[in-house]
Amino acid sequence: MRIGEVIGKLTLSRWHPSLQGGRYVIVEPMLAAGLKGDAAGREEAIIVYDELGAGPGTMIAISEGTEAAAPFDPVMKPIDAYNSAMLDSIELEEDSTSKT
Repeated sequence: MRIGEVIGKLTLSRWHPSLQGGRYVIVEPMLAAGLKGDAAGREEAIIVYDELGAGPGTMIAISEGTEAAAPFDPVMKPIDAYNSAMLDSIELEEDSTSKT
C-alpha cells in the first residue's frame, strides 16, 4: 500500500458496467521525502479507482494489483489501483538508524 495525493480526476465517455458508482482520480504517489514536503519525493502520477469521494488535495491510501480488486470479490472490476482510505493526517517518525 502506498500514500498519494489526488491531483485531478479522469472523465470517461464510456466505462465498464461494474464501475458504476465510482470514478477515476489522478494521484501522485509519495515517498517519505514527499510526505515531508519535498517536491522531489513525488512519483509519476497514476490512475486510481475511487468510491470514497476524494477530491484534489486529498491524501489517500492506494492498494494496487490483486489487493485493489480484492474488496469487490466475487464481482471483478477492471482496476489496477484502488483508493482504500482517505487520510486525515500523517505522522512520520525519524529513522533512528539513519546517519546525520
